[in-house]
Amino acid sequence: MIGPALRSLGSRYLDVSLRSGRDLRVRIVERPGRWMEEGALHQLSADLRQIAGRTLDAGSLTYGVFAADRDRMSDSIITLVTRKDGTPVAFNALAVMTIETEPDPTEVLHLGLVMVDPDERSKSLSWVLYGLTCFLIFFRKQFRPIWISNVTQVPAVVGMVTGMFSDVWPSPDAGRRTLPHLILARRIMAHHRFVFGVGNDARFDEDRFVITNAYTGGSDDLKKTWDEAPKHRDARFNDYCAEALDYDRGDDVLQLGQMDMAAVRRYLTRDVPKTAVLGLLITGGMAMLGRVILPLVYWLDASKDWSILRPQNSKRSEG
Repeated sequence: MIGPALRSLGSRYLDVSLRSGRDLRVRIVERPGRWMEEGALHQLSADLRQIAGRTLDAGSLTYGVFAADRDRMSDSIITLVTRKDGTPVAFNALAVMTIETEPDPTEVLHLGLVMVDPDERSKSLSWVLYGLTCFLIFFRKQFRPIWISNVTQVPAVVGMVTGMFSDVWPSPDAGRRTLPHLILARRIMAHHRFVFGVGNDARFDEDRFVITNAYTGGSDDLKKTWDEAPKHRDARFNDYCAEALDYDRGDDVLQLGQMDMAAVRRYLTRDVPKTAVLGLLITGGMAMLGRVILPLVYWLDASKDWSILRPQNSKRSEG
């Protein structure tokens, strides 16, 4: 785990590989559309489609990372799980959304699409597929809280997100909706619904954060009936989804929360296997250190622009 983290120190984007148990490998690739070579990018998309083919009964997905579009992959963070022989078995395609807010834009990590090969669903991969990438990005952002979003109709996922992140709204035991929740939700629905495959004809209920008729924008094959949707072990989340969502119509709930120090503490103590905690902390530390080393490398390179401190085309004064 430490070796790949060290090799990524001088990189602008994360490309980290680590083990999960004895027979699985995890690779986290940040914004591959911005730096990955064409052949490798197409192979990555092919791996995701292979997992989707094993997961979905029929049909195909036509949005996001499945579009084999470099632009779409430029704002994605892919967590890919493979067997030791390289066979892809699970992934999370997390999207990076830049939301226009005042005084500065807000970056929101959309938890995106998670798929697991049916043969691998008993291997407790949720800590890898949902929390690991957010954990590393939190370290990379030098412990600044990070907003996350989630769009789903699955009670098990609603409960998992509520338990893993902080200040999640809505959920069965959430407090009042805050103004930042509302502002971010409005702007996500206005400008970023393509990220999670929701069509323009879908409506957004601001009071409940429910997207009605959500499966008309490319994610049609993900629509589930109530019986098909995996349930949470805590009945509160099942009851909440049953009451809030119309499964015949195809509704989703939009959740917003944060990865902060409290969420990291819960993640490390409750979700991550004890055998992986030390290596994960070292990997996170290396990800954070990369943000310290990289600016130093740029500063020492006189050929690189450094804003007003070193304009790229400045002229030396003659004296």
